[in-house]
Amino acid sequence: MSTGVTVSSMSTYAILGCGSVGHAVAEELAEEGKHVLILDKDADRVEALRDQDLNAQQTDIMDASVSAAVEDRDVILILASDVEANKAAVSTIREGGGDQFIVVRASDPVSKDELLDLGADVVINPSEVIADSALRALETGELEYKARQLADLLGETDGKLAILTHDNPDPDSIASAVALQAIAEEYDVEADIVYDGDIGHQENRAFVNLLGIELIHQSETSLDEYSAVALVDHMKSGALTADVEVDIFIDHFEPDEGIDADFTDVRPNVSSTSTILTKYIQEFDLSPSEAVATALLYGIRAETMDFKRETTPADLTAAAYLYPFANHDTLEQVESPSMSPETLDVLAEAIQNREVQGSHLVSNAGFIRDREALTQAAQHLLNLEGITTTAVFGIADDKIYLAARSKDIRINIGNALEDAFAGIGEAAGHSTQGSVEIPLGIFTGIESGDGNRDTLLQLTEEAVRRKLFQALGVDSSSPSTGESANGS
Repeated sequence: MSTGVTVSSMSTYAILGCGSVGHAVAEELAEEGKHVLILDKDADRVEALRDQDLNAQQTDIMDASVSAAVEDRDVILILASDVEANKAAVSTIREGGGDQFIVVRASDPVSKDELLDLGADVVINPSEVIADSALRALETGELEYKARQLADLLGETDGKLAILTHDNPDPDSIASAVALQAIAEEYDVEADIVYDGDIGHQENRAFVNLLGIELIHQSETSLDEYSAVALVDHMKSGALTADVEVDIFIDHFEPDEGIDADFTDVRPNVSSTSTILTKYIQEFDLSPSEAVATALLYGIRAETMDFKRETTPADLTAAAYLYPFANHDTLEQVESPSMSPETLDVLAEAIQNREVQGSHLVSNAGFIRDREALTQAAQHLLNLEGITTTAVFGIADDKIYLAARSKDIRINIGNALEDAFAGIGEAAGHSTQGSVEIPLGIFTGIESGDGNRDTLLQLTEEAVRRKLFQALGVDSSSPSTGESANGS
């Protein structure tokens, strides 16, 4: 815990109450050459401490004299197991005008609050410290065990490995695949990164091109050519058929249906699969190449929206590890790609057709060629004054595609989309972003002819806007409280 207080190497210390915890702290400080005074009411314990050449005095820490006994000390550690005695000691020192830095032991959250109110600077709970230490040890041990499993599996792989991303892969999925490919190479296993769908978003295309990442479209290969198959950040994809045998599955989402793999590592307690692969890079003691480090760092940043969305300590420590290895000029280029004419057209159409209810904006971009342009339009529109939630939809390939963004902490946009389109479309997302795919269904046959295209747009627009505004808790039939274009 950071306290904002720096203790110099020449500071003097007092330990009040020297049970097992105090004894351990006293020995550590003494080994570091610190000047330590120990106060304890148990005569036998004080005698034993003196036998160890420790400066110990017999004093009841609840006694009023304790304030004078420690007045020349810079740091006071009150570590008795008796919390009431600890409270009394803090009160005595503070009421006596002592301004020393005080660290004190609590037994539960209630006593912690009470000790802080009495003037303690830092309060520790040994049971919490032990639990945290045990969890860290468990996490470290589990990672070592998983790393051995993965190493054994790769060592036994005779032939090429196919690493599958999810459909229309995003930076987290691609970066995770790049990292697993690098790990596989350490075990002399050649690996191909295979994807389905499109890499449509300009940032994603820039990401792949600038880092020289080689990807193979699933239509250009057959999984039968590979002796092993790995899925990374793949939970959201439905591209695989049931007869594909999976050897490795790594994700930060729990799959909707169980995936029977020889090696599985799923960690919902982190925000990106890139974080998980970074931990493996560290566990295997590999120095990541510039391309791998840059990819992983961008994967973490993209998935956490530059550490503003559901970021965990593990994500931050992984990013800190990668930072010195990454090419930050490349990252800047990836994050600032030029806007394609298609994206500009979609953005212009979305601006023209926007409807605002309160702080929520919904817009129809019409017939589109690049569905990833919807994502960029939704993000750009979120910058409009007074807007906290955006949703932009368009029609392509006999489907309605929708992208949404939100910075309203009261709304989980992913859940809102699932509620709005349950049963008629496939929704996915997080608290701040989401997407939907809706088959046109009975409207599909209307598409031929300009007049019929207009009818199709009108019908889908009415249905999508109504469902969206209802899910967001506003009445789309009421007059707009914000902007409206074209009389929408």
